[in-house]
Amino acid sequence: MPENPRKKVNKYISVGVVLCGLQLEWKKGKVNPFVSRIAASLRPKAMPLNIVHDKDGLPKIILTEPTGSSAEVLLYGGQVVSWKNERREELLFLSSKAFWKPPKAIRGGIPVCFPQFGNLGSLEQHGFARNRMWSLDDDPSPLPPANNQSSVDLILKSTEEDLKTWPRGFELRLRISLSAGKLTLIPRVRNVDSKAFSFTFALRNYLSVSDISEVRVEGLETLDYFDNLMHKERFTEQADAITFDGEIDRVYLSTPTKIAIIDHEKKRTFELRKDGMPDSVVWNPWDKKAKALPDMGDEDYKTMLCVDSAAIETSIMLKPFEEWKGRQELSTVSSSYCSGQLDPRRVLHGFH
Repeated sequence: MPENPRKKVNKYISVGVVLCGLQLEWKKGKVNPFVSRIAASLRPKAMPLNIVHDKDGLPKIILTEPTGSSAEVLLYGGQVVSWKNERREELLFLSSKAFWKPPKAIRGGIPVCFPQFGNLGSLEQHGFARNRMWSLDDDPSPLPPANNQSSVDLILKSTEEDLKTWPRGFELRLRISLSAGKLTLIPRVRNVDSKAFSFTFALRNYLSVSDISEVRVEGLETLDYFDNLMHKERFTEQADAITFDGEIDRVYLSTPTKIAIIDHEKKRTFELRKDGMPDSVVWNPWDKKAKALPDMGDEDYKTMLCVDSAAIETSIMLKPFEEWKGRQELSTVSSSYCSGQLDPRRVLHGFH
């Protein structure tokens, strides 16, 4: 027989009263076992990370998502070394002669440059974070929990060895998240020292391109830059887009939050969106420099381009217990041509 409507209403009222009572108890600071069980059942379950060891024995985390894209992250350096789209095409460059054994840094993927970019200080080139062993971060607060298999939280803390060369107590955290067509990195640095300190920072994005001579970068026109090939002299970009016919090593200043890297041959555009990292580095070693680098193949320069998210011109200053946070999103879109070239307005302001 159908349930009496009055009984049904009374039942809902009773449930509501019980829940209100539980809520009041919760607000009073009492933890009701029943409430605890409800909370536990509703809390998302953390999925186990897929951790494997590569051929050199380095622990590697495999991130996947439903459309078929994937990313590989090493605990060594906290470094993304692979990002493939749903068609299994590799989007990041990795040198054919990259060193995969500590203490050497791995040339390719997305190295983390901290606490120094380049040679702008007394430390080794690009700092030490990229050749240290990181750990899984089981307390990424205050970021919300990433309870799914397509995210991982990593942490690097200052060691006695690091304190000898850079005597500052820090915690460097990095969340790496994979979604359809997008790779997101959220770096954070916390000062756990008793004194303030400053640092420079970069996420060095080694992008895989079909042919460097067929690539253009849009979004940096009219901006000032330091030219590292000209003793860091300051210039203003005159071209309407950056194209490549030789070595380039520039730090563009006060850059927009969105930059487009257009690969004409692959009809593919990388979109780089960033926050908290106002500068952008554009680098390609070209033929002579590539041959001089021991961890780079002679022809590798043709299929790579670095466009970095960075904080270089103005160091980041942190007081004790302060935290800095940045954000970077890399995504890809299909390019379309307009009179032989991509319409830059569509890239920089969205495809409709």
